[in-house]
Amino acid sequence: MSVHQGTLLCLGVLLMTAGGVMALGAGTHPPGLLFGLGLFLGLGGIGLLVSGLCMAMKNLQIAVPGHFLLHPRTGTRFSPQQALAIQRLDRIRREMSADSVSRSPEPEPTMPSTPPPWTMEPPPSYDAV
Repeated sequence: MSVHQGTLLCLGVLLMTAGGVMALGAGTHPPGLLFGLGLFLGLGGIGLLVSGLCMAMKNLQIAVPGHFLLHPRTGTRFSPQQALAIQRLDRIRREMSADSVSRSPEPEPTMPSTPPPWTMEPPPSYDAV
């Protein structure tokens, strides 16, 4: 955490505390002015605290590495000639797979409308079992 973020967090907590004390301790003096000033300081402190926390969280996300799928694997830096060869091979592979997909499949033979005649012997009767 940088010095600026720490300063924002400390000022936020300090202003929130001062505003809370002024707003809650306004019982003896005219309540309107002191309560308003305390409320103003407290809300300003909350704003500074939230902005300091947001800055700290944003910098924390940058410091922590992302998911391994979002970064290229190590050792995959290719020379320009290798990159061209890989692109050509990939294009050829895609064209060949597109050719195999574009062929229409052979039509399946239609099923006969009547089933073939029964060639097995009939099951035994219930009385025999």
